[in-house]
Amino acid sequence: MAEPSANIQAVFIDRDGTIGGTGHFIHPNAFKLYDGAQEAIHLLKQTGLKLFAFTNQYRISRGEATIQEFEQQFKQFGFDQAYICPHEEECTCRKPKPGMLLQAAAQHHLDLSKCIVIGDVGDTDMLAAQAVGARKIIVRTGWGEASLTTYRHKWLEAEPDYIANDILDAANWILDNKDKL
Repeated sequence: MAEPSANIQAVFIDRDGTIGGTGHFIHPNAFKLYDGAQEAIHLLKQTGLKLFAFTNQYRISRGEATIQEFEQQFKQFGFDQAYICPHEEECTCRKPKPGMLLQAAAQHHLDLSKCIVIGDVGDTDMLAAQAVGARKIIVRTGWGEASLTTYRHKWLEAEPDYIANDILDAANWILDNKDKL
């Protein structure tokens, strides 16, 4: 394994619409990764960076899936740990609130300004990253294209550092720029 970048400590990646699925809830048993997503995860892991999933999954609170099912899926994909908000009601961890990022920072001694968030939704993923000073990459998959056009007004203050076609493009951008970030 390569030495991690001195500048970037961890990458946080959203699930639905970013690494696979449709942007809507899909039970872990039926969830499929996008082409190139597993390669992207592998490439980032090879750098020695910590890799965390972070996702809103309020269907857990409705009994439609369990946190354990999601955690197992993320472990199989190669993530170091998953941060999952199971709440449907207002809470401190549901994106766009930064609770999951703050929890990870406390557990792993991270400087969130030296972390990257990758997601497909501007008014959740990008705003959570903005709240903690993390770098922001939005992907065009899932809700990404609509976030960049129709819904851009909801997250104007969170300018992305990079707009990626997909998760593999995002991973390659990180690798190509890790010494400059």
